[in-house]
Amino acid sequence: MAPDTTFDFQLTRLRQPLYFFALSLTKNESDAEDLLQETFLKALLYKTRYVENTNLKGWLCTIMKNIFINEYRRKSRKQTISDSSPEGKGLAKIESAQGAYPEVLFQVHEITMAVDRLSDEYKVPLNLYFEGYKYKEIADIMQLPLGTIKSRIFLARKQLHGPLHELKSNNNEHFENC
Repeated sequence: MAPDTTFDFQLTRLRQPLYFFALSLTKNESDAEDLLQETFLKALLYKTRYVENTNLKGWLCTIMKNIFINEYRRKSRKQTISDSSPEGKGLAKIESAQGAYPEVLFQVHEITMAVDRLSDEYKVPLNLYFEGYKYKEIADIMQLPLGTIKSRIFLARKQLHGPLHELKSNNNEHFENC
């Protein structure tokens, strides 16, 4: 009997190593299981985008890492916005509970804001790229030539270079004075 090489079978064979990767990200068994489930769901939803005979484990790890990062950002934004304690004292508790330093949360927020200020023609391919899509996949999704996608991502990075370099300089001054 020939070995089963279907996508679903390959996916289930990678469950244990993906679980350990999820555990290394979350440091919590329950959260690792949730992250694994979400990764499998997204992989199954987008399995038509997987290129046959390429590194499936790498593709799945990229999906998992991006889910983890996006969830962290979403939680950070939600908790920062919902902090209604006097003088922001609740914010310090939230940050210490997550293990993040205030300057890291500030930088993530500022970077997100800088990306959001880009026009959609640059922001969309850049976000897809950082979600783990390859240039060719982005070109297919946006129905644009590959060269256009590469150019837009390059120009988006170039547009962000100035504001993010300035952010780095300002953060160093600001946090040294605290």
